[in-house]
Amino acid sequence: MRYAIPIILILLCFSCKDDKGIEAALPSKINHSINSYAEGFAIQHNTHYSILTVSNPWPNSAKSYRYALIPKENAAKLTLNASDFDGMLLTPIQNIVVTSTTHVPALELLGVEQSLVGFPGTDYISSEKTRVRISDGKVRELGQNESINTEVLLELRPNLVIAFGVDGSNKALEIIEKSGIPVIYNGDWVEKSPLAKAEWIKFFGALYNKDQKANSIFNQISSDYLGAKKIAQQATSQPTILSGAMYKDVWYLPNGTSPEAQILKDANTNYLWSETTNTGSLALSFETVFDKAKSAQFWINPSNYGSYDELKRLNSHYTEFDAFQEKNIHTYANTVGKTGGVLYFELGTARPDLVLKDIIKICHPELLTNYETTFYKPLTNELN
Repeated sequence: MRYAIPIILILLCFSCKDDKGIEAALPSKINHSINSYAEGFAIQHNTHYSILTVSNPWPNSAKSYRYALIPKENAAKLTLNASDFDGMLLTPIQNIVVTSTTHVPALELLGVEQSLVGFPGTDYISSEKTRVRISDGKVRELGQNESINTEVLLELRPNLVIAFGVDGSNKALEIIEKSGIPVIYNGDWVEKSPLAKAEWIKFFGALYNKDQKANSIFNQISSDYLGAKKIAQQATSQPTILSGAMYKDVWYLPNGTSPEAQILKDANTNYLWSETTNTGSLALSFETVFDKAKSAQFWINPSNYGSYDELKRLNSHYTEFDAFQEKNIHTYANTVGKTGGVLYFELGTARPDLVLKDIIKICHPELLTNYETTFYKPLTNELN
């Protein structure tokens, strides 16, 4: 991010000679924005600029990253020590590239989707609003996240690239940084709870000088989530839940401390592996899962399979589960955008309140009689 610094330094040279500048080292007011759930980022508001700190961009990250966010009207007068930051950005951002579909809803909720100019894998985007911009050529295709088309990206010259990664090593992104385009890693996916993930809208709000709007949006999502959780507590039973499916010879399921398991708990269900505390997904044999979950009342998220016929064709033993026989399997795989992008993967992180309501509707339909699910649908009977 140090390659973004010369842009700010050039702006400083245009300040009037008789203007001594704003002493940012001694701001007249400091306001630390305290997150309710998210642990991976923090925002400190000073009188003339803000500091965005990303402390956990990927699991076990050994370094925190600090960015000075400078409103354009203050840039020419502000004096900062460049060595104190990993990058300096003028706000609000005018043109941006994001690299995960989970970033798109934040832009749309804040009303700044018009700033998106490029994305790797545009077919994965489900939002109708952004799909129109893609069709109109206003959002360029950038290839794949692991090997971004740097030639096209450098042609776009965005103010900022929002990336995600498992360890921060991406040669394409290194090339982009060396060209003078700032790159910030977004760590929403590392958070440990659904509301913590959703709170990263405040991260985007800071980039667009829309902190108050971001706070308001998150507060509404949080209120709706907690309200739905309270409704779920009215249920008189806790149906047993199975999740996941086989990949090759291993059945992968969410561990009991995962955001997915948290939603199942908040929906007042009995997820059969809720007591596990492993890191990452559980990896079990078919026999282990069958012994424990043969009689589970509901099967949620059978991987990306969308029909009973598909499950049966892939593994005939799936038909032995009660949830299969009683047609109580529900999936997000069948709710897709025009080009096949799964809506849950895009919007589910930003709107955990809708995910929770979906699970409540499935497991306790009497509690949400007029609600229609957003992501989850019953499996179809035939192959898609």
